[in-house]
Amino acid sequence: MDVERVFTAVAVAFEVIGAIAMCIGFAVALVLGARSLHRGEGGQAAFQVLRTTLGSAILLGLEVLVAADLIRTITSKPSMEEALILGVIVLIRTVLSLAIQIEIDGVLPWRRALMVNGVQLLSNAVARDRVASQALSQGDKP
Repeated sequence: MDVERVFTAVAVAFEVIGAIAMCIGFAVALVLGARSLHRGEGGQAAFQVLRTTLGSAILLGLEVLVAADLIRTITSKPSMEEALILGVIVLIRTVLSLAIQIEIDGVLPWRRALMVNGVQLLSNAVARDRVASQALSQGDKP
């Protein structure tokens, strides 16, 4: 099998994984937001959960898509035009990732004491939901 075909297939697989991550993250965000509303935490809290979780899913998907773009550099024809196009795509996705990260955290990423990525943010949202659900089932207020 041709090496170029292998790397193209790997890049496409990464693109599919990135899209799936965003779609699943969207569904998780909707569920967590609805659960927050159902627990009586209020619309603002539910919106914040939805926004943070969806932003985290988009971040995760963008990280995977940037990886796909980098893999695609292996398969592209070594021309200045191809390199420039790929560089612009990676730059746009990176700027989007930074903007979403700042929107979620409210602080520049390099100013945070503890660095977290999209997966950690998603898992934190699910963990907070689990704790709130357990507290509700035990009769505690959230």
